[in-house]
This record gives sequence, C-alpha cells and structure tokens, in this order.
Amino acid sequence: MDGLDQPVSIQTNQVLRNQLKLLYPSVIHHTPYTSQHAMNTAIVNAVNKQLSDQGYPKNPLADVTAYYEIKTNERNVLSLTLWNYTFSGGAHGLTIQNALTFSTETGKSYALKDLFKPGSDYVGKLSALIQAELKTRDIPLLVDFKTIRPDQDFYIADKSLVIYFQVYELAAYVYGFLYFPISVYALQDIIAEEGPLGIMLY
Repeated sequence: MDGLDQPVSIQTNQVLRNQLKLLYPSVIHHTPYTSQHAMNTAIVNAVNKQLSDQGYPKNPLADVTAYYEIKTNERNVLSLTLWNYTFSGGAHGLTIQNALTFSTETGKSYALKDLFKPGSDYVGKLSALIQAELKTRDIPLLVDFKTIRPDQDFYIADKSLVIYFQVYELAAYVYGFLYFPISVYALQDIIAEEGPLGIMLY
C-alpha cells in the first residue's frame, strides 16, 4: 500500500489555564513537512478564532471547554471538527463547531466549492436535498430555509458529505446543531474527481 494512503498521526495538545480547558490536534511525523505545517497552522488559527469569537480572554466571565473530533483520516483526506463551549453566565453557554478538511498530500484546506466540479450548481443541489430532509424531520425553524451558504459548514465522514448548521442558525437552542449527511452517491454527477469526495467515491 502506498505510504501516502496511510492515516496521518495526530497528537492531542492540552492547554489548561484558569477558565480554559483546551484540547486541540496537531499532525506529527508527516511528510512533506510543508503539508504538516500548513495543516497545523490552519488548526491553530481556527482554534484561536473560536476563542476570540467566544469572547476569551477579553470577557472575564468566559469559561471555555474546547476539544476536537476526527471525522476522516484516510486516503490522503483529513476531516475534523473543532468544538468550543463557552459559558459566560445566563441560562446556558454557547457551543460553536468549525470543521476543517485537508488534503494531507498538500496541506490544502478545502472550501465547500472545492468538492464539486467548477460551475456545477452544488448550492442548489445540496439545498434541495436539505429542504426535503427538513420536511421529513419536521423541525420548527427560526427562519425560512431557502438555501445553504456557498461556504456552508461541512465535514466528510465515511462516504458522506455532512452539511451542518450552527446552533441558532436555523432552529432554536434546544435543537443544537442540525446535521445533514448526504451520500457521495447522491452527488456523484457534480463531484470533483480529484477532490476529497471523489477520492471517497472511487
């Protein structure tokens, strides 16, 4: 088996301070080093942006617990989610979740549009699938769902593209994050073959 197809090694880094419990991943022992460096820089930047968005350390009340989940680590694709739960008083805290999907060969971070053939109406296709699913699930929405954002949050797990919405983005707090797993086979006519979904398909 080609060494490139092996999963990358992930190390958990821990930062424990007053009102901060942070676990975040880094890729280790990976070649090329430029790829490892690009992935680790993107992860650290995303973790720092979450802390800043949640008011840490500016807000003295902000109490943060942050961690991560690996969703895919195979076939030169690494897809992970970073979670940040911050409590600053009030009825409940707020969790934000950001996902990163990389080519482990180049270290490139994929945007949603990068998963599809140039010019394909991926926004329309994904929105229609999600629209149908929302009807089935019968979730009361805070806003009328018309379409996803072109850069909607996503990760890749198994042979699925998982589109998700932040807490409050579509529905009340009690519903938490809304996830829409979409099989790569439902999208195969518009998938970019060289992209991470194409790799999962073949």
